[in-house]
Amino acid sequence: MLRDYLKLAVNNLTHRKLRAWLTMLGIFIGIAAVVSLIGLGDGLRIAITSQFGISTTEVLTVQAGGLSAAGPPGSGVVNQLTEEDVKAIERLSVVEKAIPRILQSGKLEFNDKVVFGFTMSIPDGEKRDFTYEVLEIEPEEGRLLKDTDSGKVVLGNNFITDGVGLGKEVHVGNSVLIQDEKFEVIGITEKKGSIIFDNIVHIQEDELKELFDIEERVDVIAVQIKDVQLMDKGKEDIEKLLRKRRDVKEGEEDFSVQTPASVLQQLSDVLVGVSIFIAIIASISIIVGAIGITNTMFTSVTERKKQIGIMKSIGAKNRDIFLLFLFESGMLGMFGAFVGTLVGTLISFFGTLGINSWVNASASPQINLVLIFSALFGGFLIGSVSGVIPALRAAKLTPVNAMR
Repeated sequence: MLRDYLKLAVNNLTHRKLRAWLTMLGIFIGIAAVVSLIGLGDGLRIAITSQFGISTTEVLTVQAGGLSAAGPPGSGVVNQLTEEDVKAIERLSVVEKAIPRILQSGKLEFNDKVVFGFTMSIPDGEKRDFTYEVLEIEPEEGRLLKDTDSGKVVLGNNFITDGVGLGKEVHVGNSVLIQDEKFEVIGITEKKGSIIFDNIVHIQEDELKELFDIEERVDVIAVQIKDVQLMDKGKEDIEKLLRKRRDVKEGEEDFSVQTPASVLQQLSDVLVGVSIFIAIIASISIIVGAIGITNTMFTSVTERKKQIGIMKSIGAKNRDIFLLFLFESGMLGMFGAFVGTLVGTLISFFGTLGINSWVNASASPQINLVLIFSALFGGFLIGSVSGVIPALRAAKLTPVNAMR
């Protein structure tokens, strides 16, 4: 019986193709907007989270805040972190290691071309191994820096694909000029899908300080806590210590202490808020589409009174007429949702590829099957609800009045 209702509904819609498509337009636009924007939001979240280089949950990131100039994190601030801050943090009972990191912008010359980017300091000894472990740095060509290296650098993956604008690929064995000083390239890191780490230059900490005349400045401190259960206590202890050292009151901190999870949660909250706002805007189109379905079904009932009368005169019950029109309105909603879901999925898929290209990430586009099926069911439900009143009106027609 349901198959018969479905067949009749499809036949009725195909006989009124233009009206059906115009009616589905509102549902199509609304569903396409919701599906594409939610998909793009997920793609943006994945692409941006891939930009963060620290993945372990046992590491806190400390950096100075306040009035910043353009540049890498922690640079150009009013009250910078120092080597003494690193030592003080490392003396805390909950801290295993505190690693200072210097991120300095500078110029690099190769193939008679000059580009500007960031250099990152690599410390000595055990801290070097910890830095590589936390940042998950592995060589694709050559090797990473060792304690005994001098006059050598390791470059991010984009240098071997000419993703930095030098006009020529840079490989192990080549020499580059950094701030007019010659360095040998001994390694190229594996691609991380991060615009920061795939474009950066790794250099020995002492050589970076000498090259850029840096003395005590530290841009970022990576702090390893002894136990993941002590993360909150570690954060509190570091904040308390730095408030005392920097002579600031609680609530007026000119620094930040964050976990990777908290940074990503803040990003996720922002994206969720944007998605909700966009969904509200898109719902206006869905409401317009629902009104259009209701109007179309009222028109259909008026035009097909004779058909309804004939069906009733040969034995069709009120329920049959009601279900026929209900199925028809539901199919309008579902067809609109199907086209909208298809278009929205394609937009989100290729949009995510575009976002990856824009931020130089390598996140794979995601196809959310739950979202797709929810959109299809939602379209059918919206169409059905919109057609309830016209279907009731059709069902209540008497054969005599319908045939008149």
